Amino acid sequence: MKEVSVIRLYLLRALYLLVVVGLGLLIWPGVIHHDKPWELMQGVVVCMLAAFSALCVLGLRYPLQMLPLLLWELTWKLIWLGTVAYPLWKTGSLAGATLENAIQCLVVLIFPFIIPWRYVYDHYLVKQAERWR
Repeated sequence: MKEVSVIRLYLLRALYLLVVVGLGLLIWPGVIHHDKPWELMQGVVVCMLAAFSALCVLGLRYPLQMLPLLLWELTWKLIWLGTVAYPLWKTGSLAGATLENAIQCLVVLIFPFIIPWRYVYDHYLVKQAERWR
């Protein structure tokens, strides 16, 4: 198995830092200082994003071990962009909060250039699985 370069590790750390700082500024103030109960889905989304940003702090120290976080983020955003935003954009009706969310989700387009795909292939696809018992 080929090692991941130091430059790629620093790029991964920069990506984790982007998530930590970005969501730290956008999400955490609302988590700490919200004054009224959230609607069900708003609460779910805010808490999931807060947990994601908190776990990305570990990515600063362990960029390869925390790769599944980035893969999850890449996957859900691509699914959302493909199944929600793109059909609306295609019909010319992408606007408002959905457009704003689509723009925020587009940051995911840098992920494929930073994720060490050879490492992902070696460690998640061809490496022998852990035993079941």
